[in-house]
Order: sequence, then C-alpha cells, then structure tokens
Amino acid sequence: MFAFSKIIWWIVEPSNVFLALFVAGIALLWTPWRRVGRRLLACLAVVAVVFAIFPIGTWMIVPLENRFPQVRELPSSVVGVVTLGGAVNQFMTAARNQSSLSGGVERLTEFVAVARLSSKLRLVYTGGSGSLMRQDLKETVVARRFFKEIGFDPERVVYEDQSRNTYENAIMSYALIRPDPDESWALITSAMHMPRSVGVFRKAGWKVLPYPVDFKTEGTGQFKYFQGLASGFGTFGTALKEWIGLIGYRVLGRTNSIFPSA
Repeated sequence: MFAFSKIIWWIVEPSNVFLALFVAGIALLWTPWRRVGRRLLACLAVVAVVFAIFPIGTWMIVPLENRFPQVRELPSSVVGVVTLGGAVNQFMTAARNQSSLSGGVERLTEFVAVARLSSKLRLVYTGGSGSLMRQDLKETVVARRFFKEIGFDPERVVYEDQSRNTYENAIMSYALIRPDPDESWALITSAMHMPRSVGVFRKAGWKVLPYPVDFKTEGTGQFKYFQGLASGFGTFGTALKEWIGLIGYRVLGRTNSIFPSA
C-alpha cells in the first residue's frame, strides 16, 4: 500500500493532471479533433485563473487545522510526548553535512520546548523514510543531530526509524513503547495533518492529546486572494492529499472516523 499510494498520488497530483491535460490539448490541435483541443485548453485557462485568484486550498485546510484546539498548557496527566517525522530532509543533510529542515520544523522545536517542561516526560520521535526509492537514510539521524545542535540531550528520546507513513508511525511506535491504555500522550504534528494522525493513533491503541503545530492558515476567516497559480495549485494539492488520506485511511480500516474529533 505504501508504494501504491505514492504512485497513485503522483498520477492524480493536481499540477501533474493539469500538465497532462495541457499537453493533450496542444497535441489535439494537430489532429482532426482540434476543436476538442481548443475547448480543453480554454477550460484549462479558466481553471488556472480560478486557482490563481481564489484560495481554494486554504478553504480546504482551515477545517483541518481548526479541528483540535491549540494546547496552551500541558495537563499534568500527560506522561509522554510523541512527535511525527516529516520535518527534516535526511538526504540533503547527508549530501551537505548540515542539518536540513523542512517547513514543518515546529514538530521538532515544539517537541523540545515541551520536553524541557519536565524531565519526567517520556519522549518519542517516530519517522524513518517516506521516500519510495530511498530507504537507506532515516530521518532519526537528522533528528538526533538537530537536538544535539540546539543543546537538547538526544538520549532522552526513543527513536522509531522504520515507519514510512502516518499509519506505520502509529503502529510501530506503539509496538516499541507499549503504552498503558490509561496513559495520556501528547501527539505533536502539523495542524493540517492532526485529524488523520489522531484517528490512526487512537486506532492503534494510543490515548492521545492532540498538540497541533505548524499552522498554514490564521483560522480567522480572512483569506488571501490573487495568490498566483503556483501557490494556488500547491496549496490545493497539499489540502487534497490530506483529505484523500482521511478518506483512504477510513476505507482501509486504519481509523474509526473519516474526521476524528476531540
């Protein structure tokens, strides 16, 4: 399923679909179906204008990010913290010999900030490699390095380095930690990714407190229009992937709800 999902997403990713249809429309202009080609290109032009003007992807992200409230103070009942990988680039780190972080770096920084609140908290970093072709380098190598570089003891953390996606994050870290059913664990990941993460972790047996970070929207109902085609398509693709993931995980029985709540 891991390889299948990667291949399918590459095929249906919005910008790839747009490009394929654009090439098809151009090709049709040199065939007896040139009228169809012109109509296809006209439709694509309209779609491009719509995505360049309207924040469709942002509209889709807001309900995901607002599903769970931000944690302002960690409850005393929380015994540990789990943070998901996806915030580092292990391949660039190896190539340049410098810690390479992604846009979701708050998964790491907030993890450290919470960990420093109490030395009694149990800490877990879960994330191997999400690359279809490269499983030789793991994210945990970069996480250890980053923690050390910012003055945080990397030995405080338990590392799960074999998972390739959110589903495997949940089941593999559970097998590693074996938390008691009544233990409460804070789950840190990007706010947009939190509903799917909560669903799969609960299904795996974790009792989690959602701790969303790495927000992409202000969540106030104020939206930026005329963001440009590249940004419009990029945001839409990111949002669409998450919604497809929510539905897919429910169909596969990896969660008990399409849109988990608190």
